[in-house]
Amino acid sequence: MSLTIGDTAPDFTAQTTEGEIQFHDWIGDGWAVLFSHPRAFTPVCTTELGYMASIKPDFDSRGVKIIAISTDPAEGSAEWSRDIAASQGAEVNYPIIADTDHAISKAYGMLGADVSGDPTDRTAAQNATLRNVFVVGPDKKIKLVLIYPMTTGRNFDEVLRVIDSLQLTSKHQLATPAQWQPGDDVIIAGSVSDEVARERYPDGWETPLPYIRIVPAP
Repeated sequence: MSLTIGDTAPDFTAQTTEGEIQFHDWIGDGWAVLFSHPRAFTPVCTTELGYMASIKPDFDSRGVKIIAISTDPAEGSAEWSRDIAASQGAEVNYPIIADTDHAISKAYGMLGADVSGDPTDRTAAQNATLRNVFVVGPDKKIKLVLIYPMTTGRNFDEVLRVIDSLQLTSKHQLATPAQWQPGDDVIIAGSVSDEVARERYPDGWETPLPYIRIVPAP
């Protein structure tokens, strides 16, 4: 069953390239990005894992942990990591989950319940649906789901932009308009009454429409 925004991210215990983790404990009180890969040694994913490694400080500065998942054993992902470092100019600096029994992929709705057997017998094409990005909040709820085809590299700068927006909403009850970038004007969320908004924004707000209240970003 597919997961969507607002669902609790399934907890799990798994082996990774950095040892065993329990997912919810590993997240702790912060945020997390879980992104999946059909198999190790796939070309598009190789570029993605390398890029994520290069921008990990941007996630760190936002209190966001990153973790990848593949159905390959941890040893295979560790070998893949050497290829990534050699070709992409950045060493993988976050764990890669070894979902060798497909349990996590099934729990997150990325593989069907009927999938079984040795994961190394499956091709990347058979696992083509393992191309998801999940952003999980401190409450362990899913805040974002993105799904890409195998042939299109993911835009992780966009994931950072969405996290900036999500954290703005979480802290200040503000929403962000189309094409928003950090520093741009924002929208007072509909959950905030005019009475409360007047207390927070004594200088008022712009109202291009009665239901849009625009203020500068905090």
